[in-house]
Amino acid sequence: MKITGIKAVPLSFKVPEGKSVTLGIGRAVKRDSVLVRIETDEGIVGWGEAHHGRCPGAIAKLIDTTIRELVLGMDALDVAGVWTRVYRMQLASHGMGAAAAMALSGVDIALWDIRGKATGWPLYRLLGGASKPIPAYAGGISLGWQDPAALAEEARTYVAEGYRALKLRVGDTPVRDVARVRAVRAAVGDGVEILVDGNTGCSLDDVRRVMPAYEECGVAWFEEPFPPHDYRNYIDAARLGRVPLAAGENHFTRFDFTRLLEDGAVRFAQPDLSKAGGVTECMRIAAMASAWKVSCNPHTSASAINMAASIHLLAAIDNPGYFEGDVTAYNPFRDDLGTTPYTVDAEGCVQPLDAPGHGVDIDEAFIAAHPLIEGPCYV
Repeated sequence: MKITGIKAVPLSFKVPEGKSVTLGIGRAVKRDSVLVRIETDEGIVGWGEAHHGRCPGAIAKLIDTTIRELVLGMDALDVAGVWTRVYRMQLASHGMGAAAAMALSGVDIALWDIRGKATGWPLYRLLGGASKPIPAYAGGISLGWQDPAALAEEARTYVAEGYRALKLRVGDTPVRDVARVRAVRAAVGDGVEILVDGNTGCSLDDVRRVMPAYEECGVAWFEEPFPPHDYRNYIDAARLGRVPLAAGENHFTRFDFTRLLEDGAVRFAQPDLSKAGGVTECMRIAAMASAWKVSCNPHTSASAINMAASIHLLAAIDNPGYFEGDVTAYNPFRDDLGTTPYTVDAEGCVQPLDAPGHGVDIDEAFIAAHPLIEGPCYV
């Protein structure tokens, strides 16, 4: 089965007034996504999602030019072969680095979708897994920098929906961060796990100041207090308290994760299937993490494709952690792009879709109605 066509589909939507959330990376004003459509000579079409890298036009151009020329005519079922060719020609030497990893991720997910459609099997079965409940936490662009009382009320709504874990956005100031965490803990009680995400905006002194309160509130992980390559800060921060660190959404390929794991500072690995190298590479990363007794908790990208694929992966590995449920107030990439990627049950769990491939059928009319919008995602 030969690859006969590959096309990037960059999409955008504006975040409506009243639906925007402020995080450590800014206030959300629009959302982007880059879908990847691959055609074969047998008429099977696969869809993937590449992370936009806050520059969706550039990622799309890379896919439509260099990546396309590298993989056109290759065997669509030789997923590992395609991955290796793009890696060698675009990542290993004189290539585009992280941009190429994101582009390759979308291609890889689309090829696994083709494999599933060719066999009639859902992705989790192709990967050697089984349909099973996967615990989810309330994440996405939500639970941001707002008044503690309003944040606590938002948290209650997600618990009422079934979630048994929530992720709060920190990295504001230590005083305000602690006030928000304490307010949410008081609101949801001890039966709900609280996770916090610094969005790379904290200093080592910030971590030192908040750790005692986070321990007191039973925070289950402290995600990305620092940029991904501040390895020394992660090592030092891990000694400052008993709240374990989490990271990985901004690490690319198993080669970045090798050091992350070997340093021993991070106890929760968070590869993004649309950034780290797709399904193929994230299965490798999960296996590496398993050897270190570290769970795999994929970061969720913008659309239903990434969300569905992430659940399939979690159902197929031996060290699954949390699925990041996207509780963003307004996300048509989740709700209207095609098949609903998941539902949360009363126990706070999700299950993989059972249709062939990743299971998300794409609405072409939706794509036509959401062309790329230039400009930043956050201000």
